[in-house]
Amino acid sequence: MADSNNVNAESPPQVPGGRRNPLALVVVALVAAGMLYFGFHMARRAGAGLPRITKSSAAPDFVLESLDGKSVRLSDLRGKAVLLNFWATWCAPCKIEMPWFVELQNQYGPQGLQIVGVAMDDSSKEDIAKFAKEMGVNYPVLLGKEAVGDAYGGVPALPESFFISRDGKIVDKIMGLKGKSEIEDSIKRALNEPPATSPAAGTPAAATQAQK
Repeated sequence: MADSNNVNAESPPQVPGGRRNPLALVVVALVAAGMLYFGFHMARRAGAGLPRITKSSAAPDFVLESLDGKSVRLSDLRGKAVLLNFWATWCAPCKIEMPWFVELQNQYGPQGLQIVGVAMDDSSKEDIAKFAKEMGVNYPVLLGKEAVGDAYGGVPALPESFFISRDGKIVDKIMGLKGKSEIEDSIKRALNEPPATSPAAGTPAAATQAQK
């Protein structure tokens, strides 16, 4: 018995190592659940069910609420070149390019450019408005919805910008942070597209419907 006791005294304690801390189990379970949710969410956004948006595609129409409470429909901007920018308040690269957008709106607005920001985060309307004011934003900011992001291919990374011609066609897309000159080149490409003609007899019903 003495030898057995000596062996036990020299061995690592079995009780602390053998028992599982209930709090640790809860933390592990929460982390695992979070990883599963994140993986499912990202897989869904990258899934084959989302549309593939390419150059020359018609820009998907939508209606979103602006920070001043108005409903904004993308197709109501037909006749203007639109820079549609998906962003979020937590997105560091977005903060870099937003002052460029302010300058570009001032520079190209008289030529028919309209920049539209779509906030894709869970911040409150008040927080987004405060952020936009601090950044000196001079263009409409809309409260984004996942359905709108899905319509544009899932928006897998922020910032992401779509450049839409005057007749509602996507002429370019930029994912992630690019240089101001590259953004400006894409704006010029959208502005150079011919403006949409007024509906007339024989105009396809789809074109007429888009103006409603």
